[in-house]
Amino acid sequence: MDHRLRRFFAAGLAAVCVAGCSPDDTPATPEARPERFASPNPGSVNTYWIPVPDGLVVVDTLRTPDDARRAVAEIRKTGKPVAAILLTHSHPDHVGGASAFHEAFPRAPIFASRSTDRAMREDKRGFYPLARSANPNFPATLTYADRTFEDGSPVQAGGIGFETATFADGESDTATVYHRTDTGDLYSGDLATGGVTPALIEGDTCGWLGNLDRLSGRFPGARTMYPGHGAPGQATALIDEQRDYLRRFRAFVRPAVTAQSAGGTTLVADEEKSIIAELERAFPGRPPVADLPTIVAENVKAVARELAGPGPACPAEGDQLLEPVRRYVDAVNSGDLDALAGVFAADAELVDVGRRFTGRAAIRDWAGREVVGGKLTVTRIDENRPGYQRLLVRFAPGGNGGFSASYAFTVAGSAITRAELTYAG
Repeated sequence: MDHRLRRFFAAGLAAVCVAGCSPDDTPATPEARPERFASPNPGSVNTYWIPVPDGLVVVDTLRTPDDARRAVAEIRKTGKPVAAILLTHSHPDHVGGASAFHEAFPRAPIFASRSTDRAMREDKRGFYPLARSANPNFPATLTYADRTFEDGSPVQAGGIGFETATFADGESDTATVYHRTDTGDLYSGDLATGGVTPALIEGDTCGWLGNLDRLSGRFPGARTMYPGHGAPGQATALIDEQRDYLRRFRAFVRPAVTAQSAGGTTLVADEEKSIIAELERAFPGRPPVADLPTIVAENVKAVARELAGPGPACPAEGDQLLEPVRRYVDAVNSGDLDALAGVFAADAELVDVGRRFTGRAAIRDWAGREVVGGKLTVTRIDENRPGYQRLLVRFAPGGNGGFSASYAFTVAGSAITRAELTYAG
């Protein structure tokens, strides 16, 4: 693995209830706002401390002992003891500071699900040696959990109850979220964040989307989400934002790995550059979750490999195009005028910002003058019902730059019978 990914992994990656115990068995305590320490950007990562009856519960331990000691200094200002430490997942940027927390609060047990503990001890991806080789501040040895619990089991820590859920094969190989039942607070690790550029280099955005759907269903009453990166926010809003980001990212990359694209199913340099420009326009000013200057490029490459793979369509994506619409998009991006015209019914109607073209021949003439040679990216599906889809797209007439537009398609069988193209509001 090259030096850029090495830098990424270095920089940016209570008691358990016995059988029959439920978090709801614990009396609710008065709501108290958790506090947060965020390490500096780029690559900022969060740790939280939650006021509880027995003191404080800490969630995640930052990337290095040095970062953790800065958080410990803030925690000591509260004058409260740390009763427990909870780990959400095994990435280096969330567990590397555990030794400093353990030194500062030796009586506080460190909790992790069995799958997270196993992922840390086995380190099948070799994340920790990579972190150590690139960053001398990453610990030579890890501090592991001394209390493990079965995946999905409720946890008692610091005098309050948490529900837990485990999510595999998405943002990380395994991740645990903690739901505080008396306040509705949800500690999500890296499953859902807002306003940041996430790391997609593990190449399982489909699994991540599926996990987001399951997260929404598992904790429908969650109120505030406290993510591993970025600011806390309303839980459903952060889940929706993460889902939208992943879907749009996939939509930007997908045209570059179709058989008709410049490099076929292999991403080429010009396509990568164009996708990065599209992402910068769509998501401006978002700090990365890791100190990796090329994180967006690495994300694009990973998602391109994922989308070009032999697997089936992603069932969790929820935004599959109707087949005639997909053929239209592919024809535009491949510059195939005959295929573009052929996807329309013989008597189809197309309205382009008020200009009306009726019949396949007229639509073909219009496309030859104004469409072929351009690049069409589907950003999202805004409306989806049988025989009809309305899309938010970005169309670049010469393959560069471009504008946002709304494309609505009516479909009958294998043909488009009507298309209405307008500028996006």
